[in-house]
Amino acid sequence: MSSVYTFRGGKRLGMVTLLLTCLFLYVFYQGISPHNNNNNLCHNTRSLNSQQVMIWKGHDSLSSPPHYRDLNALNATSDALQNQEHILVLTPLFTKDTAKHLSTYFDLLDRTSYPNHLISIGLLVSSNMDTQEEQEGMMLTLATEIQRLQQRWFHAFHDITVYQRDFHFDFGDQPFKLQPYRRSIMARARNYLLSAALQEHHSWVAWIDVGLVDYPLTIFEDLMAHNKDVIVPNCLVATQDGSFWAYDRNNWQETDGSLRFQRMVGEDFVMLEGFKELATGRTLMVDMPTHLGHDHLVELDGVGTTFTLVKAQVHREGANFPSYPLQHQVDAEGFARMVHAMGYGIYGIPSYLIYHSPA
Repeated sequence: MSSVYTFRGGKRLGMVTLLLTCLFLYVFYQGISPHNNNNNLCHNTRSLNSQQVMIWKGHDSLSSPPHYRDLNALNATSDALQNQEHILVLTPLFTKDTAKHLSTYFDLLDRTSYPNHLISIGLLVSSNMDTQEEQEGMMLTLATEIQRLQQRWFHAFHDITVYQRDFHFDFGDQPFKLQPYRRSIMARARNYLLSAALQEHHSWVAWIDVGLVDYPLTIFEDLMAHNKDVIVPNCLVATQDGSFWAYDRNNWQETDGSLRFQRMVGEDFVMLEGFKELATGRTLMVDMPTHLGHDHLVELDGVGTTFTLVKAQVHREGANFPSYPLQHQVDAEGFARMVHAMGYGIYGIPSYLIYHSPA
């Protein structure tokens, strides 16, 4: 099952335009005979709880002229704010405890210093609830949070779109032997979300985990300023006593030992980080020094998706999330393999700290 719901930001001028448009369409519609079988002016209605979404299809005589878009002019730069570059924030909602994180997730995005009207949000919901009531409760929470943000007169996001695609798989904790399959399904979900949400006006794509609880409000500008193809901060676990605990272990560098290990295993063997059952010998970014400042970048061979900023052209040119073993990696780390194969670079900032709720 697949569903799509879009909530666009509203302003006073937009409301006036909408009313005038509706009046014009009403007058035009009334002037057309209801018995004319050639009339193709119609509307479809979809509902999300009590909200109705109206979609109008144009009459042949009102068809828009051919649309031209110069993709050579679409760029992602270090002066993103000055150039009014659009960001697409993508977040798959996999886990059963998603609902409790939604308020914090939206509030953090709402408080960032990057203008909301330049931010689009795409959310992918995959059925992962024990009961229908849990699924409906999560969707209600999601709709409530979105309406709270998008029904404001000002400061609304460019748009928020909810996609639904069920994979009939429990994304929760799985034994180690099922982790490659779990990651494969997650990769398929990310690809669905990316292909559905990426639009021609997006210059950047930010993959953000719903479970993040704190990051600097200037994070978009801070990461963009480095003008890298793919760049990530360092994600730790949020603890009450402020102690240092790693969260995202998928940001790493290969070592001589890890490369030797890969030559000893079959092509379909999937390398995984953060499991006691497998010691890869890689250098993780969470183990690197964190006192060298935000200008100290390190090149990475693997990357996670707790907060990953990607130039949209990297995705447009073919880098996605392989659901199959690619150089011993799947999902986000497989994406890193593709990025390098295409000649792009991946960088991390060990001292730029963000925080995730405990797993």
